[in-house]
Amino acid sequence: MGKMDKEAVLKTVKEKNVRFIRLWFTDVLGFLKSFAITVDELESALEEGMGFDGSSIEGFARIEESDMMAKPDPNTFTILPWRTSADVGVGRMFCDILTPEGSHYEGDPRWALKRNMQKAADLGYTFFVGPELEYFYFRSSEGTPECLDSGGYFDLTPRDVASDLRKDTVLTLEDMGIKVEYSHHEVAPSQHEIDLRYAEALTMADAAMTYRLTVKEVAMKHGVYATFMPKPIFGQNGSGMHVHQSLFKGSNNAFFDPNDEYYLSKTGKSYIAGILKHSREICSIVAQWVNSYKRLVPGYEAPVYISWARRNRSALVRVPMYKPGKDEATRMEVRCPDPACNPYLAFAVMLAAGLKGIEEGYDLPDPIEEDIFEMSPETRAERGIKSLPGSLDEAIVETERSELVHEALGDHIFNKFIANKKIECDRYRMHVSQFELENYLSIL
Repeated sequence: MGKMDKEAVLKTVKEKNVRFIRLWFTDVLGFLKSFAITVDELESALEEGMGFDGSSIEGFARIEESDMMAKPDPNTFTILPWRTSADVGVGRMFCDILTPEGSHYEGDPRWALKRNMQKAADLGYTFFVGPELEYFYFRSSEGTPECLDSGGYFDLTPRDVASDLRKDTVLTLEDMGIKVEYSHHEVAPSQHEIDLRYAEALTMADAAMTYRLTVKEVAMKHGVYATFMPKPIFGQNGSGMHVHQSLFKGSNNAFFDPNDEYYLSKTGKSYIAGILKHSREICSIVAQWVNSYKRLVPGYEAPVYISWARRNRSALVRVPMYKPGKDEATRMEVRCPDPACNPYLAFAVMLAAGLKGIEEGYDLPDPIEEDIFEMSPETRAERGIKSLPGSLDEAIVETERSELVHEALGDHIFNKFIANKKIECDRYRMHVSQFELENYLSIL
């Protein structure tokens, strides 16, 4: 839709006969929340925000401080293609959450990302990201996952029954002003990926939320179910969200240096070093579910070893090879996030780790191009290659003692997120699984 202000929104609403506007925001875990207002309420919503009860939102307020204001961001206005009939339209806008006094609510994930982006801006940087969100199509959300095809990476054969679904999804995203780089079938059966064209991080976090809903809505229209669960099928690759990142100063890519052997500037190297050094601390934010750690195991294309490389896909960070004349494309890619994270918080903590590397002048270790999965534990230890946490429990211990994450998220989100994750870990620990019954019941 391009950049819009209040007047442009009001004009479009009138021209397109939009009758309802959905106001969107996310809770601390990254679930999309929404309520609808009528056109009559739109002008005052844009001016002052709309009140709602924050006590019903995960990680928001307690009952006694529950009054919140959702203030729509007119820049994010678009018409929802799947909610719109020939004569009546439904629009949507993302909101900033404010207190009744009009200050930013510190439990709002969008505000956490904005704060970290402001920190980058104070240093002269704009933060760009390009995420690759993978997902699965299944027959339904019930019972054992049933795949639609047995296709493989980049397959385009009659087996890839979902290419129409993907095409429909891409067209719907583009209708909403979200630019798509490309889409393809992924490695596992029924697994797909649509890559969004890189954009500044707040725009991209909003786009990632919209993308997840759009994929699900289009799937539902076709009578199937789409899931961003990181590891739905045992023995198959899980779904990741590789996040390409770069910092720009004006129109110049701050990561690029034509005279370096890797074409990386000191800024770029320190940023990567920051991500590597703090990767264990930020892991629970970018891979935030018990199930996320079923994906982060050796042998399934998911990175578990803290290292960087240019070609090596077993490394945590990859720096795509430089193409002459493409200075602006110089970037780094973090490979451990998955698409079920809260993108606002994930982008915020990755940026915080990278900026810490720049501010402290971290040195980047040498790249590791050999397959780390094939190395013995002794070799890895000798070469100082550490691993990401092996479970959500372990990841939360790291996050809880992280000053970096605490500062990036602020007291409120930091404490609420950790409390919620501890409950999830406890519930998982107490659950008796099918695995245990099958393996122990008959022998013990």
